[in-house]
Amino acid sequence: MNKTIKLAVAGAVLSAASIANAGVIIPAGEWTLDVNGNVNTFAIMDNRDTTANINGGVASTTGGNNALAEDQTSINSGLLPAWLGFTGTTRQNDLDVSFTISFQPGTSTNAALAGGNAANAATENRQAFITFGDKSWGTVKAGKDLGIFGSDAILSDMTLLGVGASGLSLAGFQDVIGNGSTTTLGHIGTGYLYADWKGQIAYTTPNMNGFQATVGIMQPWTPLNTSAQSLAATATSQESFGYEAKASYTNDLGKVWVGYLQQDIDLTAAIDNDATAVEIGATVNLGNASFTGYYSSGEGQGTTGFLMDGFDANGNARDADTAFVQATYVIPTGTKIGASYGRSDLDATAVDAANAAINLVSRNEMWTIGAYHPLTKHLNLVAEYNDVTTESMNATAADNESDSISLGAILFF
Repeated sequence: MNKTIKLAVAGAVLSAASIANAGVIIPAGEWTLDVNGNVNTFAIMDNRDTTANINGGVASTTGGNNALAEDQTSINSGLLPAWLGFTGTTRQNDLDVSFTISFQPGTSTNAALAGGNAANAATENRQAFITFGDKSWGTVKAGKDLGIFGSDAILSDMTLLGVGASGLSLAGFQDVIGNGSTTTLGHIGTGYLYADWKGQIAYTTPNMNGFQATVGIMQPWTPLNTSAQSLAATATSQESFGYEAKASYTNDLGKVWVGYLQQDIDLTAAIDNDATAVEIGATVNLGNASFTGYYSSGEGQGTTGFLMDGFDANGNARDADTAFVQATYVIPTGTKIGASYGRSDLDATAVDAANAAINLVSRNEMWTIGAYHPLTKHLNLVAEYNDVTTESMNATAADNESDSISLGAILFF
């Protein structure tokens, strides 16, 4: 994959305002407006070997007319939604000032007269933030943008240009593969926790010979439960801010990073707990080859999404771990070929182990093989094969598995 498309990916996800990631540049008086984004669409063919619903499982989806159907097909966006971003930049009073607003429309529907009004084809609004600062002392960001913890993991995932996993057994996400949804999952939930899009006030240091750090206070979130075996919190879980931080070092060989996440969770009037997690990752580039490794561990942070099934029915924090490895190589035609493996584990507590009827995910894992060919400077053709397995905390439950092939294209501007 050429450097232009790599930069376009980072620019589309983070709406970076640098010239290197520029889209369509429009001078406007004291301001410079950068209009950037992407459009992508994939034909996805999925075969499922599912015996029963496992709440929080990525391999199988349930609900609607497609409950546990063996085969599903979809014309759908991939891990990246279609994207239209606007970033304005200026220099005033010795400060670099910018704003970013973006929109993410769906590229598919699944019913007559659905148009853009159906929930599964709805337009998302992932970014609305300002930044100000100077290269001498750093940058402050205020607004909604990609979270700090886990952001390097998703930006290192080769399926960012493709599809990855495409189902999730959770209300609001059922039958993702067949619903014309706005996005798929990539390795989210099968290798790393989703960084997601969070209200935040964050400070990033200047780049000091490759070293850089970011710290931020985050909008506190309320835990999300996929079943009665997890405890859902009240709004009192938003008593105090969340906190996220990361530090990284980058040179010609690649990048290494560490991160931290914490939020106080008041689950009930009598139960007060914390969600915490740490992460470490690295990418090493050797000529046309690139290797990425990532690991995170914590308590209460949940699996797939932040605070999703992080606490058992009595409010005890569940331990969770994620791991992700990837290797890619650019062949002489310019095509990047790659393989990756990732898994996310959610450990049962003593309360879970004593519940013979528990129906909750214990592990999601996925193998991916992909090819990403730059047909032009901005247009990439993509082919992927993904094999996803979900295991249950219930020892008597059978595993669920799904295999998918996706073919499509993604255009950046």
